[in-house]
Amino acid sequence: RASTGGHVHEYKSRFFSSSSSSSSSSLDYNYDDQEEYIPTSRKSNAHPLPEFIASGGGNGIFQTPVRAPIPTGRPPSLELRPRPLRDTQLGSFIRIIASSDTQLWAGHESGLRFWNYSDMYIRRMPCKNKASELRNSGDENAAPFHHSTSMSSVFCMAMDMSSRVVWSGHKDGKIRLWKMDRSLDFDSTPFNECLAWRAHSGPVLSIAISSYGDLWSGCEGGIVKVWPWEKMEKCFSLKAEEKHMASLLLERSYIDLRTQVTVNGACALSHADVHYMLVDNSRGKVWSAGYQSFALWDARTRELLKVFNIDGQISRVDMSPVRDPSVEAEMKTRFDFAPKKDKSQSSLSFLQRSRNALMGAADAFRRAAGKGADDNNRTEALVLTGDGMIWSGCSNGLLVQWDGNGKRLRDFNHHPFAVQCLCTFGSRIWVGYVTGTIQVLNLDGSVLGEWIAHNSAILKMAVGAGYVFTLANHGGIRGWDITSPDRKLRLLTCTWNVGQGKASHDSLILWLGSAASDVGIVVVGLQEVEMGAGFLAMSAARETVGLEGTPTGQWWLETIGKHLDEGGTFERIGSRQLAGLLIALWYDLSLSLSLIHGV
Repeated sequence: RASTGGHVHEYKSRFFSSSSSSSSSSLDYNYDDQEEYIPTSRKSNAHPLPEFIASGGGNGIFQTPVRAPIPTGRPPSLELRPRPLRDTQLGSFIRIIASSDTQLWAGHESGLRFWNYSDMYIRRMPCKNKASELRNSGDENAAPFHHSTSMSSVFCMAMDMSSRVVWSGHKDGKIRLWKMDRSLDFDSTPFNECLAWRAHSGPVLSIAISSYGDLWSGCEGGIVKVWPWEKMEKCFSLKAEEKHMASLLLERSYIDLRTQVTVNGACALSHADVHYMLVDNSRGKVWSAGYQSFALWDARTRELLKVFNIDGQISRVDMSPVRDPSVEAEMKTRFDFAPKKDKSQSSLSFLQRSRNALMGAADAFRRAAGKGADDNNRTEALVLTGDGMIWSGCSNGLLVQWDGNGKRLRDFNHHPFAVQCLCTFGSRIWVGYVTGTIQVLNLDGSVLGEWIAHNSAILKMAVGAGYVFTLANHGGIRGWDITSPDRKLRLLTCTWNVGQGKASHDSLILWLGSAASDVGIVVVGLQEVEMGAGFLAMSAARETVGLEGTPTGQWWLETIGKHLDEGGTFERIGSRQLAGLLIALWYDLSLSLSLIHGV
């Protein structure tokens, strides 16, 4: 920079000035621009070098780094599940969440769990069952939840609000049915599924419930299966001891849509895995999608309506499903009179098989050649908004808007990183990125708000109980208020280095004064409550065995509580005493506990 050069010239000028004015003898030497030794006596006419000072444009290019404990500009959140330690989550990482009106369900690598929204603000108590405590390792600070028995990894979930059940698709190819609104104790044994059957030979990647009650599921290789509501209703009517009969019945009652749309070995559907299922109830349609292609189905007739790629181009494959009856009759008569050898080796059959083989090979080659380029522009999320439009998020940060018939309308790019999930509520679209950033958009695609929600990628989002819950890659779950705060809350924070002493009543009045009378939350932090090597060693030992607090710390809590009229005006939420430190928090009883927990 020019300013840096100015400092260098200034340093040289001062150096030469001091050297020229020195009263040293001929042993005093200086350097000139040619780095040549010249005696001072021969440089009687030496002058300091001129200075050049640059302004640098008047504005600095460096800023003081932000050292706030949380990102500035981030709204308050509800910590439903704080980030657990990684070593406690081996084999149980949460990868998906789904919400009902009363519960939040999460699927992980060894089963499912759910939180009741009525228990979000309750402190989780230690489990009396040692096995449950070991299973819940890493969730000591999470809200109370219930977990299922151990099973295969959960890949997808769907909520059926009318039947009050939850459907889950698993890695072992099974689909399981769970009941909502269970009345369980926190120390009870893990709950089991109500029904399970093997739906696919591979993992179940996507699942959805249509407006007609049918269960749609997607698997590897572009396979889409449907279980009609009539068959499932018959299984629901069976008794509990006939559960195995229901599983066998459901395993045989599906409809393979890929087989139905395949004619003469040609199929318009892509062989790509079906990762996403979306139901458009207003139009009676179902969307199935992979990373690079979409398929549009009629939810009632289960007829394939349209197949198109991520650019909106319609895939055209000559399936020839309808033929001229006269031509079919003529060909049938010809084949009936032909010898058996000619019928099996007819030129028409040979050409048809050759054509299908060449098309399959060309399609495989095209997918392999463009795999690297397609990975940068693949679909990562799909959501239906309130105005009937469908939005998709791509791995290059692109947001694409589609109409109900699969026509690409427009696209937006508000963030240069990959979109991981989409969620909608009312006239707002929530976008979660791999950087941990959340953006809130309106239906026109304009950004209304943006903040860093997690320091890890956001995997899934779900709406429930007035919150948008976000699941981060590290396993943490946070809830964000859907609406802006309707009131302001005043907080009072006080710190005091008490120096191992105890305060008098007058000292507390001077310290807290009347400031606590018009605030909603009071946070107090005390330093050096107790000091000394012996006390520090004893505190470490007490924390090791699970004991907390000292008589001196308890005295401070009771004294401050009396000053704040604890039990009448304020109530203490919690406190924590460490080695020499004491932190406590009180809230005004006239405020809602949910509001306080959000802060």
